[in-house]
Formats: sequence, C-alpha cells, structure tokens
Amino acid sequence: MTHPDHIQFLSPSTLAPTPGYSQIVTVTGGRLIFLAGQVAFDASRNLVGKGDFRAQAQQVFANIKTALAAVGADFNHVVKLNMYVVDRTQLPVLREVRDSYVNTETPPASTLVEVRSLAQEDFLLEVEVVASLPA
Repeated sequence: MTHPDHIQFLSPSTLAPTPGYSQIVTVTGGRLIFLAGQVAFDASRNLVGKGDFRAQAQQVFANIKTALAAVGADFNHVVKLNMYVVDRTQLPVLREVRDSYVNTETPPASTLVEVRSLAQEDFLLEVEVVASLPA
C-alpha cells in the first residue's frame, strides 16, 4: 500500500520508538475528512459481537472502510486514529485488527484511551478517524 504524495508519515529518532503508529503526520494541501466515532453497528443498526471485543473491532474497522469509500478514500488516506476502549487489556487484539487495515510500514498517528463506558453499555470500543484526500 502506498500513501498519496501529499501525506508524509514521520517517526523521528529523537522521539521514543512507537509500536504500530507514526509520531507525526504532515498533510500538504488536500481535503480533510473527519469520520464520527465508529462503533460495532451493522448497516441496520444491530450491534455486532455483544461481549466479543474481536468481533466488535472487526465491525468497527469494516465500518471505517465503508465510510472512507463513501468519499473516495481508503486506509492509505488515514492520517489519525483516536481509539477509545473500555478494557485496554484488549490492545493486542485491537492492534491485530487495526494492522489488517492500515499500512503498517507507515501507520497513521494514533491515540488510545481507556474509558469507563461509551455511548451504549454494550459498546467495547469506538474509533474516530481523520483522513486526507488530494486536492
């Protein structure tokens, strides 16, 4: 996978090495896309994977892929992920699912936050995305 020329991913040696994300992403020109936090709903608003973190993560990233496609983008255009989980011990599963979608050579900048709860009790994670398309 290659990224568009207007996006540059950096992890300078002057900052701590990072597992699975870039420290800095620059965007020169282009059009920014902000996706609302995606949860494990299918297209009919049914929860996928009640109590199953992996199933919810797979649905969340499938929803992100669908949302990106709606504006002519894909995961190569993603510059930032904000991930909210109710149990950070699930991070290895989240990384595995995320890495099946993002360019692992130059991954997006990323933030992970453990929260007490999300909008609905059965949600185990929510992921926000910022992407950029060429101008």
